[in-house]
Amino acid sequence: MKRLRVGVIGLGVGEEHIAAYQAHPACELVAVCDLSPERRAAARTKYPSAAIMDDAKEVLKHPEIDLVSIASYDDAHYEQTMIALQSGKHVFVEKPLCRSFEELRSIKRCWMDGERLYLASNLVLRAAPLYRWLRAEIAKGALGQVYAFDGEYLYGRIEKITEGWRKDVAGYSVIQGGGVHLVDLMLWFLAERPVSVTAVGNQICTAGTAFRYHDYVAATYLFPSGAIGRITANFGCVHRHQHIVRVFGTKGTFLHDDMGPRMHVSRDRTSSPVVLDLAAVSATKGALIPGFVDAIQGGRDTRAETQHEFDVISACVASDQALATGTAVEIMYV
Repeated sequence: MKRLRVGVIGLGVGEEHIAAYQAHPACELVAVCDLSPERRAAARTKYPSAAIMDDAKEVLKHPEIDLVSIASYDDAHYEQTMIALQSGKHVFVEKPLCRSFEELRSIKRCWMDGERLYLASNLVLRAAPLYRWLRAEIAKGALGQVYAFDGEYLYGRIEKITEGWRKDVAGYSVIQGGGVHLVDLMLWFLAERPVSVTAVGNQICTAGTAFRYHDYVAATYLFPSGAIGRITANFGCVHRHQHIVRVFGTKGTFLHDDMGPRMHVSRDRTSSPVVLDLAAVSATKGALIPGFVDAIQGGRDTRAETQHEFDVISACVASDQALATGTAVEIMYV
C-alpha cells in the first residue's frame, strides 16, 4: 500500500504529531513548517530527510504531500484547512477546527466537494482510556438515563494567555481554545446534540494584563431529552491543569476530579464508590493520529465522525454568541 506523505505545520504540539506519523509504518514525513527560525534550525537536525519551510502555504500546496497536520495558532486553522482541502489534502488539525459559523460552513462545503478527503480535529480527550471506557458504559446503560453532564476545564497556566500568542488572537475564546474538549466529551457521551445554550463570563483573573477577553466562561446547554450540560473554561485559575468531569444518570454517577475517577452506584449513605484505575489523559497528544491514518489507508467511512467535529464547533460558537449577546441562543448546526 502506498505510504502517506505528510507535512506538519507548527512545531509546538506539532512535534507530537510528527512523532505519531514517524511511528506509523504507512507514513513518510516530507515537510515541516514553523514561523520560528530557532525551531526551524532545530528541525533541520531533528528531521534531516524533511524539507524545512517558513511559509505554511508551501506545505499546504505541496504537490507531493497527501496529508497535512495543522498545529498553528487558533486563528490560522480556518485558512490553512481551507487551502489544504482545496489542494486535495487530508487534514488533521488542532482544535478549534475554526472559529465562526461562516468559517465552518465554508469548510464543510469544501470538504464535501473534495474527492473523499478525510478531516479530523485533535480532540484528544476521547483517546484517554478512562473516557473510552466511560462512553461504552453509558452506551450500554450502566448509568441509566443521563440527565446531567458537568465539565470543567481548569487551565492553570495563566501566563500562556497573558504573555503567549493567545493574547494576540483577536476575539480569543476560552471555550473554543480549551472548553471545546469538554464539549466534545459531552456530545460524545450523550449521543445527542444540545438545542440551546446560555453563557456568562468574566475577566477578573487577567484584569490589567495584555489579555483582553473573558478568562472564565460558564455555558449551560439544554438537550432534547431534557438533559443539561454545564461547561466551564477557567483559564486564570490557581490550580494545576486538569479536566473535571461529572456524569449523572438515573442508575449511577461518574466523577473525576482531584480524588481520581470513581463511580457511585448506590444512594446508600454507607456505600463507597467504585474506584477506577484508568488514565484520564491520552498517552500522547498525537494519540488520535494512528486511527486517522488507518481510516485513510483502509478507506473507512468517517463522515459521521467528521460531522461530530462540526457539531462540536457549532455548540462552541453558539456559546460565544450567547456570551456576547447575554441571551439564550438556539444552536444552528452546520
